[in-house]
Amino acid sequence: MAQISATPDIQLDLRGTPCPLNFVRTKLQLDKMAAGQVLEVWLDGGEPIEQVPESLAMEGYAISEIEERTGFFALKVQKPQPSA
Repeated sequence: MAQISATPDIQLDLRGTPCPLNFVRTKLQLDKMAAGQVLEVWLDGGEPIEQVPESLAMEGYAISEIEERTGFFALKVQKPQPSA
């Protein structure tokens, strides 16, 4: 995981959202954000926290942190800089 020490620019609460809809909503939010910004996504345990970070990493996003909180997980992801 990349080291990103930034406070999230945006939080997205996707608790209760099923797969793959939570991944789609995360991608839609990231598409609206500027390169380098950090999104914190709140996900349920099980399939959401297992699938969403892996899918985002395969798409080139930097996963900086996955923190277990009371009843959910907080995932921090950074939108990459555009390739030259």
